[in-house]
Amino acid sequence: MGKFRDIWNRDRDGKNAEKRSFIRYSIVATVIFILMVGFINQNNIVRWVRAGAEIKRQNNLIEKYNKEIGEMDSQIKGLTSNKDSLERYARESFGFAEPGDDVYVIE
Repeated sequence: MGKFRDIWNRDRDGKNAEKRSFIRYSIVATVIFILMVGFINQNNIVRWVRAGAEIKRQNNLIEKYNKEIGEMDSQIKGLTSNKDSLERYARESFGFAEPGDDVYVIE
């Protein structure tokens, strides 16, 4: 760390003034470049990280919805293949009743 601090001390430049000046310039240019790429530019690293998180969230939603679609497909197959299950589902979900049934609505 001491040598790095000495780079900024112009009193120690001596006969290596040109070389040390170039090193200082390179350090400043590198820091500015990193700041621009990392934070200031439109396509910065922060935006990439946010986009990656959003893609992960969207993929999780896709998996969730695919699972729900699979469950609904199996439910549809069960309801279309058996009339009794369809009637039971209609009674439970929509409050349908056959003639002569007593229906009690509790809210």
